[in-house]
Amino acid sequence: MISARITNEIRKAVYRRDHYRCALCDSPVGIQVHHVIAKGSGGSVTSLHNLITLCAQCHANVHGHPIDPQYWSPKECALACVEYVADMYAPDWWPYSGDGG
Repeated sequence: MISARITNEIRKAVYRRDHYRCALCDSPVGIQVHHVIAKGSGGSVTSLHNLITLCAQCHANVHGHPIDPQYWSPKECALACVEYVADMYAPDWWPYSGDGG
């Protein structure tokens, strides 16, 4: 099975949309692209509706590996990601609609 990857074009579009900053904490350092709905849970790999920029700190928290234990909980970070993308694309996107974004 060939795994779809985020192309450079899509990655750059996500960075531009999120102003080259973490969508949660506004840090411009260590920006990465995160899938709001995981690929393994049916989330789209290439849809801007399912991608968000996160710094390394927030990305680690979303995945349950907090770098700083004083930071937001993984659940809070994951919910904030969903709210950010849902607000940006409302009313066209909600991750619990069953289509995975």
